[in-house]
Amino acid sequence: MTRYEPADSFATPRFSDVRTFMRLPNNRDLDNADAAIVGAPFDTGATFRVGARFGPEAIRSVSHLLRRHNSGLGVTIFDYLSVIDYGDVPVVPGFIRESYETIAEGLEPIHRAGVVPIVLGGDHSIALPELRAAAAVHGPLALVQFDSHPDTWDAYFGQEYTHGTPFRRAVEEGILDPSRSIQVGMRGSIYDERDWDDAKEMGFDLVPTDEVRDLGIPAVIERIKERVGDAKAYVSFDIDFVDPAYAPGTGTPEIGGYTSREAQEFVRGLVGINIVGCDVVEVCPAYDGPGQVTALVAANVAHDFLALIALQKKNRDG
Repeated sequence: MTRYEPADSFATPRFSDVRTFMRLPNNRDLDNADAAIVGAPFDTGATFRVGARFGPEAIRSVSHLLRRHNSGLGVTIFDYLSVIDYGDVPVVPGFIRESYETIAEGLEPIHRAGVVPIVLGGDHSIALPELRAAAAVHGPLALVQFDSHPDTWDAYFGQEYTHGTPFRRAVEEGILDPSRSIQVGMRGSIYDERDWDDAKEMGFDLVPTDEVRDLGIPAVIERIKERVGDAKAYVSFDIDFVDPAYAPGTGTPEIGGYTSREAQEFVRGLVGINIVGCDVVEVCPAYDGPGQVTALVAANVAHDFLALIALQKKNRDG
């Protein structure tokens, strides 16, 4: 079996070569891959600042800094995983329904091959076709969502498909099991006092930031694990979960959020959850701070996802 891993940074420097994630091979050889980095450069679903279509490029660029071993989770990723950068799935700028079709069609073969996709967005509207593709293979999924917004509105500007509606649509389509799903980190001003109640009434466990602060991160991680149980899970990480002091480059920033270190604690706490797909979305490079700080946070979240999948495979294969 061919194994895919990053280029040797002791042979060529990390600032060289074409910008794939972590300098991984850019190909579509699903027969020899365990996980695939996939870009979804679409931001027509955004309702405030746009520019997340350039997120995958920015995340890939700064990811050249990352190395093979994940010290936080104690695993050398490529000892257990063969990973490719699959490139980007097709999108149709300005046309959300058509892009949903192309994104889902692009991702479904990855799931059917038994490969775990890590999708780099793009705005959060892409979560719906991601879930359609995953559920077509795995059935209805549990959702672990890190976000400052629940994204369960019924409509935005009279439109049923935006980055504020994907998880309501997913429940309506029967591709998410809200009874096994949890949303963590909601905060900030909202349109109506019942905005978050809508998600709860749909069956989600919604944990606002104020409650997280009262409970503490370890208790919330245990709550996530109890909620998901042994279900197949999709993990969706909106970069606005992180405070704009640490991740300014996003479309709808909300103050009072988490540090980059706290974000790592949450993601690394997901060891043992059966992850069949995940994403990092809403990176807008045009609003990023010096040093590509937002893209750097997103790249490290994706690195932690790879480490979780590596541990999953290590534990499964013994």
